[in-house]
Amino acid sequence: MTLSWSSSGWDVHLDWRPDTGARGLAEAIRAAIRDRRLTPGTAMPSTRELAKDLGIARGTVTRVYADLSAEGYLHTSQGAATKVRDLHPAAPVSAPRLRAAEPAVHRGFAPGSPDVSLFPRDRWLSATRRVLQRAPTALFGYPDERGSVTLREALAGYLARTRGVLADPERIVVCAGFSHAMALLARVLRDRGAEEIAFECPSLPQFRAVAKAAAEVRIAGVPVDEHGLRVSELDSPAVVLTPAHQYPTGVPLAPDRRTELTRWATRTGAMVIEDDYDGEFRFDRQQVGALQALAPERVAYVGTASKTLAPGLRIGWLVLPRTLVEPVRAAINATGWRPPALEQAVLAELISSGGYDQHIRRCRGIYRARREKLLDAIPDWLVPHGIAAGLQVLLRLPESGPGEAAVAAAARRRGLGVEMLGRHWIGEGPHPQGIVVGYATPAEHAFGPTLQTFLDVLAEVSR
Repeated sequence: MTLSWSSSGWDVHLDWRPDTGARGLAEAIRAAIRDRRLTPGTAMPSTRELAKDLGIARGTVTRVYADLSAEGYLHTSQGAATKVRDLHPAAPVSAPRLRAAEPAVHRGFAPGSPDVSLFPRDRWLSATRRVLQRAPTALFGYPDERGSVTLREALAGYLARTRGVLADPERIVVCAGFSHAMALLARVLRDRGAEEIAFECPSLPQFRAVAKAAAEVRIAGVPVDEHGLRVSELDSPAVVLTPAHQYPTGVPLAPDRRTELTRWATRTGAMVIEDDYDGEFRFDRQQVGALQALAPERVAYVGTASKTLAPGLRIGWLVLPRTLVEPVRAAINATGWRPPALEQAVLAELISSGGYDQHIRRCRGIYRARREKLLDAIPDWLVPHGIAAGLQVLLRLPESGPGEAAVAAAARRRGLGVEMLGRHWIGEGPHPQGIVVGYATPAEHAFGPTLQTFLDVLAEVSR
């Protein structure tokens, strides 16, 4: 019979039999070190602990440790734990040398993320402590596929108050962000006969890719103008759009088109998927309410904590037409994945305590100040769009140039991450060119230097 030990506070398998004695024990420990089951720096159990664990004399273990120390497998020190030596210390690895024209590219002004350094660590920690102090044992069991009822109740109140969403906890499903929501909805709609999903043109290509991969549906593009999606050109059983702040152009869906869209969906039986990705961040005018309130049985509303808190949390939510709640729940159950229950409970506590609102208000002020600095600094030959809200602004490039390729190349030479408008279009052909500037992305201390680097890029391409 082979034995393991566990008295040191962790378990390790030793391929050792008692009848092999001290010699066999020494070889078993050597093998564990060579196989890196015992990694360099690991503290070995005391001779007393190991002897008790293995049922042998302490003197036997003392001799084994002494022999292995002499052989270089272990390191002993007076008054300190015996530790595993590194048998093959690696030579220091130098970082690859980059040519001057190819600096490492950081995210810089690349859109799609908030300033994650603003994550409210203290509020999150306090909320976590409160949850752990009073959470029922059931919290740590297998969760409901729809998500924590506590979070769904908190979201129902929050979304009704801040976004005008008509919601109750029974029609809310917690998911892992918009990509997860898009995959779930695409599968459900495909099972219900939808072979095509329309997206705004331009729009984020990765979400179109998610829908296509998840359900093998066709992707159709619907043009966007200064009033938002051209509803009159819709001819699909489902459409995905960003009505509060169109991404990436920044225009809100005009009131008459909101009405036209919901009437179209009601008349045709089509499903509207509303991506409310940054609805909390309005700067220059009153917030635009959720489209979902106009037709709650034809609009699937999707929101996330990715822009308000951090994308790494992977927490989002769907407010669904009642006919989709059970199909989406079943789709989540089929995948077997859902956001961790503890994080859901902490977010619910943060919302209910008011900490979530306070954090958003703080971030709104910071992002508004950044937007002003950006708009004050950019040269006159760039035309900004979508400046009333959000975490990014679209800078349209003049038809006379410079083009996106020149801007992207200059940014790469300076190691600056920026996003071009070009990749957002659906279909071939000439399209307006521009830069999507994510001014919320840099950490607070890095915003000034990042802005200056961006201005240097613009100065270079303008010459």
